[in-house]
Amino acid sequence: MRKFNGAYILGISMVSAMGGLLFGYDWVVIGGAKPFYERFFDIASVANLQAWAMSCALVGCILGAVISGVVSDAFGRKRPLLVSALLFMVASVGTGFAMNYSTFVVFRMIGGIGIGLASALSPMYIAEVAPSHWRGRLVSLNQMTIVIGILAAQLINLLIADKVPDGASDALIQASWNGQVGWRWMFFACGVPAIAFFVLTFFVPESPRWLMKAGKSDKAFPTLKRIGGEEYAREEMSNIQATLDDVSEKVDFKTLFKPAYSVILLLGIFLAVFQQWCGINTVFNYAEEIFTAAGYGVSDTLFNIVITGSVNLIFTLVAMFTVDKWGRKKLMVFGSIGLAVDYLLLGSAFFFGLKGIPVLVLVVTAIGIYAMSLAPIVWVILSEIFPNRIRGAAMALATFALWVACFILTYTFPLLNKTLGAAGTFWLYAGICLAGFVLILLKLPETKGKSLEEIEKQLVK
Repeated sequence: MRKFNGAYILGISMVSAMGGLLFGYDWVVIGGAKPFYERFFDIASVANLQAWAMSCALVGCILGAVISGVVSDAFGRKRPLLVSALLFMVASVGTGFAMNYSTFVVFRMIGGIGIGLASALSPMYIAEVAPSHWRGRLVSLNQMTIVIGILAAQLINLLIADKVPDGASDALIQASWNGQVGWRWMFFACGVPAIAFFVLTFFVPESPRWLMKAGKSDKAFPTLKRIGGEEYAREEMSNIQATLDDVSEKVDFKTLFKPAYSVILLLGIFLAVFQQWCGINTVFNYAEEIFTAAGYGVSDTLFNIVITGSVNLIFTLVAMFTVDKWGRKKLMVFGSIGLAVDYLLLGSAFFFGLKGIPVLVLVVTAIGIYAMSLAPIVWVILSEIFPNRIRGAAMALATFALWVACFILTYTFPLLNKTLGAAGTFWLYAGICLAGFVLILLKLPETKGKSLEEIEKQLVK
């Protein structure tokens, strides 16, 4: 049996996955800062400005996802990851120092570009360096770092914020340390891992599959050799080259819509959109509204957010240990039907006026189901189903679709919550999950244990 350099593979994968950690932190830190910056900028009662503050970063995410395909095909995977780390640093400082709403929005969008780049590039890089039998858990490592980033943001928010008295007025919160300074430190904290990511990325190699595509086989060989030995390197180079030789024309976005690729591209876009429209991200971004509706105060809400983050991490670890054993499809089927049932119950809890522990239990259950299924597995599937020669562009398009879907989800939640109520909103998400369950059951192939080149031969006709 071939021996792989596990320490080296894990090391370069973990550095790449730091993009996921920053993605998770920057994405969720705003949920804990929300009760305070809204009072500082005096937008606590202006629904459209609240929604834009929460969702503006997604415009950056969409832009970052779009350019990720162009820059990753032109410059590789490593240099764009360095750019994303730099953007995280700038956004952390700029958002924390913002003295007005417009400046706050601009720097949130800059951070969003970093998220868009990292969300496409980190799992793609890991998939391109990982041996096939480890790929599922290593790409899931990226999701684990996202979850660690989420939990870190939640813990830091809890540690930074002073306790808010129950029933405190907007004016009292605005004048408090939380409302003037505390929320700023929540954003500043993101700068520390951003600097670490920037420095460590200099020490990882470029993706050997991109090097092969760019005609730099001599540079790809040493990395593949270090991963699995000389024989493995020669076999991988031969398999990669075969997929690149099949078609010789230049790849652009028009190529993605050719009949040979269109079906697999549509599948990737569906999975990306479904991961967002299943609705779970509203729990992280609008935790204050959800837990307030369940009868919790601001300080209790911050503690409950930490509980949800801890559950998120535990069940992401479950996914890492099951994805290469159970397979991708089984976990996706379980996740979609599990969320549909949980949302039906959660909507009913709000409808009948249940508060406190029952709502918290259902929210935590939904997060656990999502964390061991749709959250990591969609990224695993997206990183492996696209052919070598179009992977950068296809991953960019799928990630673009994901962030557009996330923008729509995030922007519409306050509006849906206002018109349909919490019960109607979660019942709507239940219907979406049920539709996703049917499509996954009928259309999603299993990719467990296959090399990227074997998957390409299976899916591209």
